[in-house]
Amino acid sequence: MKRIPIIFATLLLPMLLSACSIFSSSRDPVTLTLWHNYGGQMKNTMDAMIDEFNATVGAKENIIISVTSISGSETLHEKLAMAAAGDPGAPEMPDITTAYPKTALILAKKGLLVNLGEKFTAEELSAYVPQFIDEGRILDDQLYVFPTAKSTEVLFVNTTIFNRFAMATGITIDELATFEGIARAAEAYYEWTDANTPDIENDGKMFYMSDSLFNFAMISASQLGADFFDQDMLSLESPAYKRIWDLYFKAGISGHFAAFDGYATDLAKTGDIVCSTGSTAGVLFFSPTVTYKDNTSEPAELAILPYPVFENGKKVAIQRGGGMCIIKSDKRREDAAIAFLKWFTRPDNNLRFVSSTGYLPVTNEAFGELMNTEINNIENDRIKKLLKACRTMHSEYDFYVPPLFDGLDDLQERYESMFIKAVTDHRDEYSALLESNDPETALKTVSEAAFDKFVGQLQKN
Repeated sequence: MKRIPIIFATLLLPMLLSACSIFSSSRDPVTLTLWHNYGGQMKNTMDAMIDEFNATVGAKENIIISVTSISGSETLHEKLAMAAAGDPGAPEMPDITTAYPKTALILAKKGLLVNLGEKFTAEELSAYVPQFIDEGRILDDQLYVFPTAKSTEVLFVNTTIFNRFAMATGITIDELATFEGIARAAEAYYEWTDANTPDIENDGKMFYMSDSLFNFAMISASQLGADFFDQDMLSLESPAYKRIWDLYFKAGISGHFAAFDGYATDLAKTGDIVCSTGSTAGVLFFSPTVTYKDNTSEPAELAILPYPVFENGKKVAIQRGGGMCIIKSDKRREDAAIAFLKWFTRPDNNLRFVSSTGYLPVTNEAFGELMNTEINNIENDRIKKLLKACRTMHSEYDFYVPPLFDGLDDLQERYESMFIKAVTDHRDEYSALLESNDPETALKTVSEAAFDKFVGQLQKN
């Protein structure tokens, strides 16, 4: 009888020690550091989301998210690259960071990132937009960047200006659904604005601008079933690319389209263009008023429409934006970081975040009835229009994932600078040819020579 308590105590002691260990572990909070690039107008929204997590799931699970760096995308890239390389003076790696694939690739190659595909079940991953997940598979098909908020490109139209033009010419906003329709409207707009000042010749105004000429060409090629890339080079010899070049270049030298080294919002706020294609996140940067060169101003009503498509092309739009990566540490910290990602991308939470930032939610459910409910609750009219356009695109469009290779950013910069230079350099030549040729002949003459020169120089470099 005396042996029973001894045996019982012997069996019970390890259980008590284990329970104490678990209790102690559950009582001690784990603090995770987070770096992100949601600054400016998005900072308040991100701060509120993190505070909410810390006060709910975080409080229950003893997880604290602490933001230790808010930087622009390029600055964040530099800091992470320095930390990954162990450069002198580099900051210590965070537990979680927002990152674009090009940045994540640097970290993944050094074995610093958690393979998130091992932390989510196949069923859990199936809830997310497939292309958004695919973009995060950046090395050996491992999921290193988890989608948290994405963006695409849409068409922004200043309807304050457009409606006056439409009343006078009969052009409808439906014609802006295709790039050829935009080009025809741009020609009519140039002639209409030129005619409004009969005492000044050839002073018609530009109508449209693409915020990224590289994206314009890349997505247009995909719409037309062509490859814009040949491994890590550009494929510019296809009839599809020639069609893309002709449309924008001819409209550019004619003064109908803008080829401008800056953002479309810069030209929109002065009324120098009427519409543009650009990132959904750019909605926050459109001015509520237009101020003209004579210092008069008026409100700028904005329509937001799905991304235009080349005639007879497929509905394709770019997929943009990064996601979040988890830095390797230990199981508890990694699991805590996963808990935050799951909470942040939960459809209702994710919708609340994107509904004030101009980004897109990342789950299929969030694009459904939840979005209808959220749209009705949003006070910002522009965000409402944006989400309606994006919901249409989610159901009708394919999202294109750009390739990832070394030198892509340099290639994009070179392409855009050379295209802008080509348009600028040939405007005077086109104007001179108009004195002795009809517009169609002048355009063809200039375009053919400029195209051959552009392709030759770009491939040479």
